[in-house]
Amino acid sequence: MPLDQYRNSRILVTGGAGFVGSHLCERLLTEGAEVISVDNYYTGTRRNIASLLNNPLFEAIRHDVTFPLYLEVDAIFNLACPASPIHYQRDPVQTTKTSVHGAINMLGLAKRLKIRIFQASTSEVYGDPVVHPQKEDYWGNVNPIGIRSCYDEGKRCAETLFFDYWRQHGLPIKVGRIFNTYGPRMQPNDGRVVSSFIVQALKGDPITIFGDGGQTRSFCYVDDLVEAITRLMLTPDECTGPINLGNSSEFTILELAEKVIKFTNSASKLIFEPLPLDDPRQRQPDLEKAKAVLDWQPKVPLDDGLKETIKYFKRVLD
Repeated sequence: MPLDQYRNSRILVTGGAGFVGSHLCERLLTEGAEVISVDNYYTGTRRNIASLLNNPLFEAIRHDVTFPLYLEVDAIFNLACPASPIHYQRDPVQTTKTSVHGAINMLGLAKRLKIRIFQASTSEVYGDPVVHPQKEDYWGNVNPIGIRSCYDEGKRCAETLFFDYWRQHGLPIKVGRIFNTYGPRMQPNDGRVVSSFIVQALKGDPITIFGDGGQTRSFCYVDDLVEAITRLMLTPDECTGPINLGNSSEFTILELAEKVIKFTNSASKLIFEPLPLDDPRQRQPDLEKAKAVLDWQPKVPLDDGLKETIKYFKRVLD
């Protein structure tokens, strides 16, 4: 897929100072694009984009997407929203506003400019799935009034808005459902399982496993995800998605903990706590659509990605 189509384009990335957003900004700059990062720094940080600030093709704007934004750009990647339970449950009303009002504002901007827009949706739209692995035509099993629903239902509503803009206004949309992603620039305190296990192991603290550790996740390294996102944006207009983006290799949480202990040479012990409310028991993407449409599949094995992520956290925690 000719990623050089990004060259000389002006690209807006909302949530550009976040974990995934900063990697996407970096990749788009590498492809020759001019990149505008928009972030309110609620969970993103300028440290994530510090190496980009001196690049004349990069601009960082502090802005909350729940308010309208007026820019002239050629494409929009909408990644703005807290993505870890600790962060999105801290202010659930604002989380819903970010997903819904943010989508409305970015779709309005895309409609005015007649440009493509990508929505970073999530595997959380499947809830605690009764279908395994999850295919894009599965409607999900989501609790609409639970403690996670500000994020789950916010993202589902954002998808609704995107497809209504596509049907009603002919807006070229791209919707990617992102599964568990990890890598450098994750926040040490974001509560996600990979970062939590690594930080606990490096500090020699007990590693906290919720439930019996038998629940499964599929972990995608951030470079693989960014490759998929950039490819999806360049597909023909009729390819709207949603498309699952992630890694289909499934691991139990206990297996992940054991790998982290091994790669950090940690003496941390495992402790078990009750499973949080509405925590999914299984999470694995069906990637057949992504493979067929994007000519893409993840390349980085979990062991290799964990080692790179551990190196990052060693630097952060020193």
